[in-house]
Amino acid sequence: MRAVVVALGKIGLPLAAQLARTGHEVVGCDIDPRVVELVNAGREPFPGEAELGDVLREVVGAGRLRATPDTRAAVAAGPDLVVLVPPLLVDVAAQPDWGILDAVIADVGAGLQPGTTVALETTVPVGTTRARLAPALEAASGLREGEDFHVVFSPERVFSGRVFADLAAYPKLVGGLSAAGEARGAELYARFLPGVEVRAMEGAEAAELTKLVETTYRDVNIALANEFARHADALGLDVQAVIDAANSQPFSHVHRPGVAVGGHCIPVYPRFYLAGDPGARLPRVAREVNEGMPAYAVDLLGDVAGTTALILGVAYRGGVKETAFSGAFALREELERRGARVVASDPLYDAGELAALGFSAWTGEPVDVAVLQADHAEYTQLTPADLPGLRVLVDGRGTLDPAAWPRVDVRRIGRP
Repeated sequence: MRAVVVALGKIGLPLAAQLARTGHEVVGCDIDPRVVELVNAGREPFPGEAELGDVLREVVGAGRLRATPDTRAAVAAGPDLVVLVPPLLVDVAAQPDWGILDAVIADVGAGLQPGTTVALETTVPVGTTRARLAPALEAASGLREGEDFHVVFSPERVFSGRVFADLAAYPKLVGGLSAAGEARGAELYARFLPGVEVRAMEGAEAAELTKLVETTYRDVNIALANEFARHADALGLDVQAVIDAANSQPFSHVHRPGVAVGGHCIPVYPRFYLAGDPGARLPRVAREVNEGMPAYAVDLLGDVAGTTALILGVAYRGGVKETAFSGAFALREELERRGARVVASDPLYDAGELAALGFSAWTGEPVDVAVLQADHAEYTQLTPADLPGLRVLVDGRGTLDPAAWPRVDVRRIGRP
């Protein structure tokens, strides 16, 4: 099969490599010339994705994967499958900015040929595939969906850093705009996901909703864990011991509490769900609970007026150089609002990068209070000598052993 993958980011590039390493001819499209150049050299344009470097060297060297900035030309060559994985950017309230996705759709539509199946993997509000993607492709191409080409939605279900493992582990969901289109989409995905169940969802809307259900469930579950943690603090109990005990029974699956819920997915997709179901109460309350956790972490520090406060980790989670909806931003705002001077440190970001994000880089000067926001592996090696002057430390991720900090007041969310 011949395939085109549009947007060679942390999901799209491993997907293109998976297609190529299972024997197919793949063109990857990206507007970033640096990404195109590196992929064509067989080099990964971002770190941290297991196996990606080795797979790229193999498939680019074998001529099965190449990159181009010209999406229209790649699609005009008449591939069997075009997979769209552009980011759907959102504003601070997690409302969609359709600019990038619409531009990609326009380019794909301008080159679209009869016989091609177009699959959207970007997470979107329910109804987007039928009401936005398909009509735009028809308008740009002059072709008819269901007659000349097919459109399906197939949500990405992978975790950055382990995409290849996740592609092999979970069923691939495919929902079409017609029975024939769905069957064709499922057939094409099965060709490059050997041994994986490809599950037809009987409609694009069912596949779209499934992705929103997955992520909204996680947000609600984390909010419940955070509520339990705050109550455990009031009672002087260890919420993690309580959660572990509850989860020892097979009907309880409570997640872990923490200082913030960040990233491109969990803070955002419940908003997409609420856009289609505005009367839903639990997802809305869960967002309020989770968005309130950075302020609660500052509560645990006590009075911070006049202090120098250190945020440890601006990434939204450990080991990933991404700041989308990171709790570090809300921590900075809350600390400054209460009169603290705020500095930040992160092993993945240098001083210039921190400044670009609006943070003053910590230079090693004494600090009064600190919040561990991202569970980077490097932080497990922290000692009191690394943080001179520190009096109070809120470990927002349960990363540190308080016994190793005898002269520092270490406070953990939901744990004595």
